[in-house]
Amino acid sequence: MKEISTENVGLVGEYLVAAELCKRGFYAQLTLGNHKKTDLLIESENAVGCVSVKTKRGATWPRVKGIWKECDLIVFVDFKNKSIDERPDFYILNTNDWKNLIKKLNRKKQGSLIDRKTNTLYWEDEEGFITWQGCQISVTQVAEFKEKWPIKIK
Repeated sequence: MKEISTENVGLVGEYLVAAELCKRGFYAQLTLGNHKKTDLLIESENAVGCVSVKTKRGATWPRVKGIWKECDLIVFVDFKNKSIDERPDFYILNTNDWKNLIKKLNRKKQGSLIDRKTNTLYWEDEEGFITWQGCQISVTQVAEFKEKWPIKIK
């Protein structure tokens, strides 16, 4: 996977998540654009949802921002130590899972605060100015969500 550009690795992750959701009975459609919050729109018999896909080859997913709508999902795709022919690992969180995770992260990190509207961690400097948004996520932090694919959209 190292010879593939970062942009293409991200697209591979989006297409793979769409395929996994389609295999499970959802309709999944990639969104277009370079500056977007939603990577996939998904639909089931009676609901519509949004999916944010985060794909990595290294140790962590950097600068992850939040999901906030009840029907949102965030899917972490992990290609670390995988060849191009191997299926990556998938970690799937709904909005409540994400909120609980960032609450844990916020308690561990001094100088961080949670934007309750977007469920995103923000980091302040000594004077109280926001200097960073998003958080770094490791596999150990999301391990319990491995292959936790939804059976319906809330």
